[in-house]
Amino acid sequence: MAKTQLSFNLNGQDVDVLVEPRELLIHVLREQLMQTGAHIGCETSHCGACTVDINGQSVKSCTFLAVQAQGAEVMTVEGLASGGELHPLQAAFMEEHGLQCGFCTPGMLMRGYRFLQENPNPSEDDIRQGMAGNLCRCTGYQNIIKSIQKAAADINAADNA
Repeated sequence: MAKTQLSFNLNGQDVDVLVEPRELLIHVLREQLMQTGAHIGCETSHCGACTVDINGQSVKSCTFLAVQAQGAEVMTVEGLASGGELHPLQAAFMEEHGLQCGFCTPGMLMRGYRFLQENPNPSEDDIRQGMAGNLCRCTGYQNIIKSIQKAAADINAADNA
């Protein structure tokens, strides 16, 4: 099958890769671009371990064709930290113990990042609804919710400082 040239911005850097038209973005990210933070979980878009941010939207990359990312702005969990500093959401996940085995964590972080852009002052119910497409098999979600609440408070405090 003939390969297609694909160009997009990944975590602030322009990238060019050759992909098969049927190739999924998760495989291009992990196997060609060595961005292995997003995980392959269910391959049906149910678990959210593969969540990335594309043009300001949470996308499950296990069911997203790579060619659909042509010209897009793509951010993976590797792009959250900046200048050696953790993103407030990453720091909150550490401080509030929002992870256990860590398999779902990259997807949780990416969905949480976009969710806080959509709703900077969420209630606990808002967080539960906003994160409903991402599953964790280890936790009871309470520490994930606390982590997102802490990140929201930290981001809002920094914005108001």
